[in-house]
Amino acid sequence: MRLRCAVLDDYQRVATEVADWSPVSESVDVVSYDTHFPDEDALAAALADADIVVTLRERVPFPGSLLARLPRLKLIVASGMRNSVIDYAAAETHGVTVCGTASSSTPPVELTWALLLGLARGIVQEGNGLREGGPWQQTVGADLHDRRLGLLGLGRIGGRVARVGLAFGMRVSAWSQNLTRERAEEVGVELAPSKEELLRTADFVSVHLALGERTRGLLGPAELALLKPTAYLVNTSRAAVVDQEALLAALHEGRIAGAGVDVFDTEPLPAAHPMRTAPRLLATPHLGYVSRANYATYYGQAVEAIAAYLAGSPVRRLPVPAPPGPGPA
Repeated sequence: MRLRCAVLDDYQRVATEVADWSPVSESVDVVSYDTHFPDEDALAAALADADIVVTLRERVPFPGSLLARLPRLKLIVASGMRNSVIDYAAAETHGVTVCGTASSSTPPVELTWALLLGLARGIVQEGNGLREGGPWQQTVGADLHDRRLGLLGLGRIGGRVARVGLAFGMRVSAWSQNLTRERAEEVGVELAPSKEELLRTADFVSVHLALGERTRGLLGPAELALLKPTAYLVNTSRAAVVDQEALLAALHEGRIAGAGVDVFDTEPLPAAHPMRTAPRLLATPHLGYVSRANYATYYGQAVEAIAAYLAGSPVRRLPVPAPPGPGPA
């Protein structure tokens, strides 16, 4: 009996192009979906006859209630080695193995700088004006050299963002609950004495924190009020780290110069969502990890995980036990 593998959120329809699926083609039929299922009922109906699911990042939750409705499901392969929207206990209860893949930090680092530079130099506004016959030069660009870049989080991604900032000649400082002076010195940046001081002094603030109880809503109305009116905020991490209503208010009231956002409270973003029309906002549809090389890794290792599971030796099983002790965020 052939197995059915469902690939979710294959918006660009590239899942079967960027990787070689031939190692499992004799026993597995692959069906990809290029649209997002809006709720659990729709997802349960689509996956009713799926034995295997390949899901990207944390775009699709797999709570216990959904897993209970998918009796045929035996394997989930999620891109990356961390996924907070899969109920691992329920997966074990229902006999579902969960595996991950490698994931490069390069694409989100590059997108962070695309947003930051786009904001600083008014790229979209100026580009659209040129194409549409608008005014010749509308904005005065914000300088990066000798300006302060404040990073919330200095882990794998934040550290690489910091090094690019240093290459631009920026003064870079960082803060997180777990950040140590040793880690800051290793990257070559200043350790901000507090979150509040980082926000008060930065010309550009970029968020690179994992979402958890301590980081959810970390930037609320009081924190955003500390930003300079000339400051820019970039978030390519998780939407819930920043209070969305407070951010919208700051943008509409002109209390910050602008924001670059790649992550949202609801994805895909509904057509009438206020983030689609907010002023001073440069927004992208969660492209942080979307690059050809990363997709080749995701789907190539998904094929590898499926083949290993069928051979009785699953690889890269999730969840991975957390290392002991605190580390840099």
